[in-house]
Amino acid sequence: MTNCNIGAALHEAAATRGDALALVTGKNGQYQQWSFRELLATSCRHANALQAQGVQRGDRVMLMVRPSLDFISLTFALFQLGAVVILIDPGMGYKNLLRCIGTVKPAVLIAIPPVQLVACLFHKPFASVRSRICIGPSLAGLLGVNLDKNAAEDFTAVSTSEDELAAVIFTTGSTGPPKGVQYTHGIFYNQLQFIRDYYGIGPGDIDQPGFPLFGLFATALGAAAVIPDMDPTRPAKVDPAKFVRSIQDWQVTYSFGSPAIWNVVSRHCIEQKITLPVRKILMAGAPVPGELIERVQAIIPPDGTVYTPYGATESLPSASITGQEILSETWEQTRLGKGTCVGRPLPGMTIEIIMPLDCPLADWREAEPLPAESIGEIAVKGPVVTRAYDQNEQETKLAKVSDESGFWHRMGDMGYFDQQGRLWFCGRKAHRVLTANGPLYSVCCEAIFNEHPQVFRSALVGIGQAGAQQPVLIVELYEKTANEQQLFAELRQLALANPLTAKIDTFLIHPAFPVDIRHNAKIFREKLAVWAAGICCRCCA
Repeated sequence: MTNCNIGAALHEAAATRGDALALVTGKNGQYQQWSFRELLATSCRHANALQAQGVQRGDRVMLMVRPSLDFISLTFALFQLGAVVILIDPGMGYKNLLRCIGTVKPAVLIAIPPVQLVACLFHKPFASVRSRICIGPSLAGLLGVNLDKNAAEDFTAVSTSEDELAAVIFTTGSTGPPKGVQYTHGIFYNQLQFIRDYYGIGPGDIDQPGFPLFGLFATALGAAAVIPDMDPTRPAKVDPAKFVRSIQDWQVTYSFGSPAIWNVVSRHCIEQKITLPVRKILMAGAPVPGELIERVQAIIPPDGTVYTPYGATESLPSASITGQEILSETWEQTRLGKGTCVGRPLPGMTIEIIMPLDCPLADWREAEPLPAESIGEIAVKGPVVTRAYDQNEQETKLAKVSDESGFWHRMGDMGYFDQQGRLWFCGRKAHRVLTANGPLYSVCCEAIFNEHPQVFRSALVGIGQAGAQQPVLIVELYEKTANEQQLFAELRQLALANPLTAKIDTFLIHPAFPVDIRHNAKIFREKLAVWAAGICCRCCA
């Protein structure tokens, strides 16, 4: 591999696609658009202007700009320079945000005025910043310098090695504080190949990404990206009419987004009798229920395909399955508590199920592989597996395991392989309820209670010491119930009807589950466990 710089990929796309559509942004049906040639020229202009401001190869650059031409072109510009792009979800809350900034130690801050103002007010986490560049009004330089809009439009992307650090992207923090994941140029390069070869994405396609970073992949592959009119930190609050309008206006062919987005959009389309032109929809970030797949399948062409990739910020994608296979072969088993089928490993990826441990594994030979149908810890190996957490050696030791030819990533998930070689997800390892009668797995048990017509979603938590925990089932309802005791009695009957859940006899109602920012779908069960423990203690007092 000579040059795997994703910035160089934009040069290649512009050379072949030229005046073809590359990027669209807009609000309320008023759009701006750019060709590949124009996008590359803007990115090169930014690269030259950044270089003039002293941004160098290897510099850590925090980029906090709204989804826009600036976001896409600046990210490509930083890749071209060989700088390390730091991406943090702004919606994770100020406490987490400031902690993450402090740990990653950026040298340069490129941000919109409100963020630059925060940097002025909260100086300590930004102490490492030597240069501030403001994208927008800078108040006569008080919020940083503006980039030269007249910089040259030609720039040659630096040649990067496969192992050279390209970015630090933070996890959602669904089972603890968000962690910075080190992305090399080789990881990005291999992700591009997977998206192109496995999902068949390339020139002629038009993407509408629910997660802004995926717009980079689209344009790097020669496809167009339509940035939707939405707040990417609040996908469940998406305005479906706006989301659908841009899909229809630009005849979008594929889209990657959280199940939370497609839950809202599919209901809107069915109510309004709308069929979308999208032929490939990728949903990821949390288990995707069969009824959502049915709804989405109903609003796209008959030959359209729904995919549910499996992975994590540390390894994406690792496995995949189509909605058609889920509905025809696995969904009924999921409803019975067998877990969520996430498909087969992608070409080049290896997945193993090992005996779960809560301590580091110094060498892969210490891992104990489990046979098919046995639930254990999921570990993955392959070209999109990241190698380390940034500035976090303890978490790196817990998650990464070396072997004679590379290393494995422990996903922190529980699952098993069926006899057909398909991977089933049973829940996060941290979300197991360790009772005196053995472990209970969140996704498996919750599926039983999600069958109740009043239940929007459920969460299994444990109270007490591991090995003797009391299981508590918490539900979030579609609408407030008039008779809680009747609901609890019905949930108890569901529990008794399945041996997996027969020992669950404590039920609570929560008004609105805490969920992750990025996907609005991952349930923060740790927070719910603390809440449930408080209620149960008060009831016993």
